Amino acid sequence: MQFLRTIFWVVIAVILVVFSISNWTAVTITLWSGLLLETYLPVPIFAAFLLGLLPYFILHRATKWSLQRKLNHTERQLAETRALMNPAQAEPAPLGTIPPSAAPIAVPPGVS
Repeated sequence: MQFLRTIFWVVIAVILVVFSISNWTAVTITLWSGLLLETYLPVPIFAAFLLGLLPYFILHRATKWSLQRKLNHTERQLAETRALMNPAQAEPAPLGTIPPSAAPIAVPPGVS
């Protein structure tokens, strides 16, 4: 799986490099108050792409965080429920103690 992911990112990087090289022309962008920015075409294209990706990335991270909190809470509740259902397994007896059924019984004299 890691190999496929690496191939995918290498292909994407090669496509971006080929796109940038083929579109490497100077453009002038008018900002505000007559301020001009001279740059090459791939720079504003990639900046616009990243700017458009940002809200969805933030939404994804917030959703992932919320679901992780819910999952942790549910796992904690499940562990508590299991501990209540199996109290003997929850607390093992300390080493060196004898279980009640194996304790020696005092036998009255004259009984064999």
